[in-house]
Amino acid sequence: MTAVGAAPQIEGHSPDTTGSSAAAEPLLVELVTLAHRRLSGGLAAALAEEDCTVDQWRLLRVLADGRGHAMGELAQALLIPQASLSRLVDSLADSGWVYRRQDEQDRRRITAHLSRQGRTRLTRLDALAAAHDAAVRRACGLTDPSHLLQRLAAL
Repeated sequence: MTAVGAAPQIEGHSPDTTGSSAAAEPLLVELVTLAHRRLSGGLAAALAEEDCTVDQWRLLRVLADGRGHAMGELAQALLIPQASLSRLVDSLADSGWVYRRQDEQDRRRITAHLSRQGRTRLTRLDALAAAHDAAVRRACGLTDPSHLLQRLAAL
């Protein structure tokens, strides 16, 4: 843990010894990227216990609202390319966690839905994710960083 006011050490970055404060202070984007990678890595390890990736879990969570979502909506919600999303949905459909359905109003539109098996699996995955989240919050001494993170995500 870095002392208050001291520049955090980022892997691969050596401390600046020239006296330039600009080089010594990491940019916010570097800190957020590092935090994201560490958090995602820990979550990925937890979800791997159930043979699931972070993106698969995120997709299941979006589908849990029961409304069914078109591929374009899912790609935007998950911030992943549509081709990657198609492979993701294919793998989850092959596992029986999701299914596709033709939209009743627009037969050209295909929506993805969470299956009963997927809902059961999501319950277990959410429990693993919640345990990981609680451990991270305890380790950081944070009770609710979501307000700050939501503001950053909206930029």
